[in-house]
Amino acid sequence: MLVAAAVCPCPPLLVPVIAAGAAPELDAARAACTDALGVLAAARPDRLVVVGPADEGGAGPYPEGTPGSFRGFGVDLGVRLGRERAAEETRELPPSLAVAAWLLERTGWSDAPIEGMGVAEPLGVERCIDVGRDIAGRAGRVALLVMGDASACRTVKAPGYLDARAEPFDAQVARALGAADVAALRALDTGLARELKVSGRAPWQVLAGAAEESGLSGALLYEDAPYGVGYVVAAWS
Repeated sequence: MLVAAAVCPCPPLLVPVIAAGAAPELDAARAACTDALGVLAAARPDRLVVVGPADEGGAGPYPEGTPGSFRGFGVDLGVRLGRERAAEETRELPPSLAVAAWLLERTGWSDAPIEGMGVAEPLGVERCIDVGRDIAGRAGRVALLVMGDASACRTVKAPGYLDARAEPFDAQVARALGAADVAALRALDTGLARELKVSGRAPWQVLAGAAEESGLSGALLYEDAPYGVGYVVAAWS
């Protein structure tokens, strides 16, 4: 059963060594992520599942101990999902899960076993819901760390340029995540999310499936759009 969830954005710029001189611009987002992970630890889960966006090749499960790195972003920095080495290291974490691993290392997570799940953007709503239900049933007390960004179209300098639909969409997402509104997350427009380059849609709908019977309440900890990309941090408990 799901007992807690944290929702965090997943830009590699959250890692200060990657952001370099711009690192202070995301200090508030980092602090909110730390607070959200504190909610997970306080729930004392039996298992933590980290869910984040991935391309088709990176979709699927990642066992505890799977390594990741930020070499693709010009930084020789490695991370690991949990403290133990995986029995078989066949592939690296996708960037979203690498950011999650960095956040967990930064906060010293050691409260429960960890596993990762990469979710590809094309995954349909009902399949996302089914994946979430499966995750919630994996232990008596399950916590979720859900990674994903909102629209990438909030300004003319954003990766997807300016789209007038982006800000209302992000506001809808922030309201849903802040209120732990499962129905609103499930109802997100998948086509519009794709057009707005939203990476978090599928992970958020996995959360919706996991939380169906949980009765959790939510709190919005951060919402902003630096660099024209919507970032949301929320905690459910």
